[in-house]
Amino acid sequence: MNEKPRKVIGYLRVSTINQDLEKNKADILTYANDHDLGKVHFVQEVVSGKVSWKRRRIKEVIDQLGKDDWLIVPELSRLGRSMLDILEIIQEAKEKGINIYAIKNNWTLDNSMESKIILMVFSMAAEIERDLISSRTKEALRVKKESGVTLGRPKGPGKSKLDEHQEEIIALLRNGVPKKRVASKYGSSAVNLYNWIDKNRLDVAARG
Repeated sequence: MNEKPRKVIGYLRVSTINQDLEKNKADILTYANDHDLGKVHFVQEVVSGKVSWKRRRIKEVIDQLGKDDWLIVPELSRLGRSMLDILEIIQEAKEKGINIYAIKNNWTLDNSMESKIILMVFSMAAEIERDLISSRTKEALRVKKESGVTLGRPKGPGKSKLDEHQEEIIALLRNGVPKKRVASKYGSSAVNLYNWIDKNRLDVAARG
């Protein structure tokens, strides 16, 4: 029985069309050659890091790769706009058995003990980032309130307990905090949060 051919993708994200990628390509090809990984298929896109990874080509890359395939990047920061984004991508890749190598960081993310330690550190950093987002949003809302700005939707029929936290919820979701965690944080269910997002036509992207 023939084994499935291994896929190796070199992912290159740049913020401007004028950025030179030749050195990054050369570094990726050198690593693949030194480790006998085979042919490298390059995926390149010009997009701002502010765009959610699920709306970029990296999502397509993760979807098409599987167990024992390789994703090689110049550095991990090229994957996402924040630690939350990067961690989400790495976790999804890990669940599918995809190996990730970052040239600049010299990190191989697979099933090794080193990878588990790196993921643990990333998880801690992501949790700190979530807390910072929440704190900054609360402080901004406090300043608005003290300035006399009315927050949330007016009281009346159809009001949700989530309304008064709308700006904070949007900030958390856009920064990759899973909807289930956000719902729990505000004493709501995931289903209710989904309905609330649809009802208010909010433009957010986050994990389920």
